[in-house]
Amino acid sequence: MHAEGENQPKELKRSMKSRHLFMLSLGGVIGTGLFLGSGYAIGEAGPVGAIVAYLVGGLLMYLAMICLGELSVVMPVSGSFQAHATKFIGPATGFVIGWIYWLSWALYVGLEFVAAGLLMARWFPDIPVWVWCTIFAVLLFSINALTTKSFAETEYWFAGIKVLAVILFICIGAAAMFGLIGMEEQPAPFFTNFTGDGLFPTGFTGVFISMMTVVYAFQGSEIMGVAAGETENPQKSIPRAIRNIVIRVLLFYVLAIFVLSAIVPWQEAGVLESPFVTVFDMVGIPYAADIMNFVILTAILSVGNTGLFACTRILFSLSQSGMAHPFFGKLNRRGVPINALLVTLAFALLSLLTSIVAEETLFVVLLAISGVGGVLTWMTIAFAQYRFRKQFVRDGGKVEDLKFKVPLFPFIPILCIIMCLGIFVFTAYDPTQRTSLYWGFSFVAACYLFYYFRYTKRKEDVPTLTNEQRDESIQ
Repeated sequence: MHAEGENQPKELKRSMKSRHLFMLSLGGVIGTGLFLGSGYAIGEAGPVGAIVAYLVGGLLMYLAMICLGELSVVMPVSGSFQAHATKFIGPATGFVIGWIYWLSWALYVGLEFVAAGLLMARWFPDIPVWVWCTIFAVLLFSINALTTKSFAETEYWFAGIKVLAVILFICIGAAAMFGLIGMEEQPAPFFTNFTGDGLFPTGFTGVFISMMTVVYAFQGSEIMGVAAGETENPQKSIPRAIRNIVIRVLLFYVLAIFVLSAIVPWQEAGVLESPFVTVFDMVGIPYAADIMNFVILTAILSVGNTGLFACTRILFSLSQSGMAHPFFGKLNRRGVPINALLVTLAFALLSLLTSIVAEETLFVVLLAISGVGGVLTWMTIAFAQYRFRKQFVRDGGKVEDLKFKVPLFPFIPILCIIMCLGIFVFTAYDPTQRTSLYWGFSFVAACYLFYYFRYTKRKEDVPTLTNEQRDESIQ
């Protein structure tokens, strides 16, 4: 037994390629937020308002991504922003952001299992949803437990299906919009849906409210940083992925929203289960609902797959930093944090029970924490980059020596922080989402209090980065 333990790897393997990193980030963003949430954004803000909201959300994503890029090239560790926050802001912030991010993704993994089961009910109505939840849980666990490369390759194809579906939708929808493809029972709309009720039919208030949905749709792009610790040659892969991901995401989202808004009246878009299905039906695509059901199922499994990966690596990083039990830092022979994976999956499945037995209490609280956690993560990334650059220059470093650097410093990280704060302000003005702030920030405060009571009683108990993490520096 001892010999076997000695043969266990101590560090994660760098087996992801540049194409995996790019598709992982792209797939993390293109999901149910686009296929299902886009209709809500159009319904709240109107056609032009929705496009403006997605452009602003895309700008915020870009700001967070380039801040994360500079940090990830300098310090390409699996813990990513959790390790960055620990080193450049403080252990308490690293502790809080690590646990809130883990909780957010673990909860959503559980929800994805349910959503996938409900979609399968369309084709197999006699099979209980819990059976599908079990099947998909075993499937995604197996993919993640094999090797990092097996996860990356699976996610590469998951993301490829989603990207292909969006491209086909944009092409078919644009052709229908301009009359190149006939639509059932109505003429080609051209730009009438944009001009009929004015550019902003619900006013700028609708744009602000939809911004919350838009920003949540873009979250997942930061997975790139989590994967940096297992990527071959991160100094080249990360900058290339960032340059490619932002422009492609904006093109996919904005063009898709533009086509949707042109074909589906904004008053109807907000009440549709999936406006994509409606468009395919309107142009007479056979089996349109089944096609989109398959695409959305793929998107859901992709999110679940990515979520399991992200949670496992964050929990592994917390263990390496002394902020979680060493049990979570154990790697199997294939270099996978197997204990962290098992506990994450168990929590995800337990969260499903709260959606049944405590739907109005604990489940609501978990959802609120998850919503706040994503925006806090982006804000923490920007602040960590700001602190890193200041420290780097103060210690005599030259900015031109950085292999990837944030331009217009300190304007960009400060703008990112201000925009994230703005999201919280918009949320506070919406009575239906205001409660999420109360629960979300209460959990953050509780985490800080727990950290200070648990780890500052004795100075030697304060978690620090491992030697391997500290050794990651500019070459």
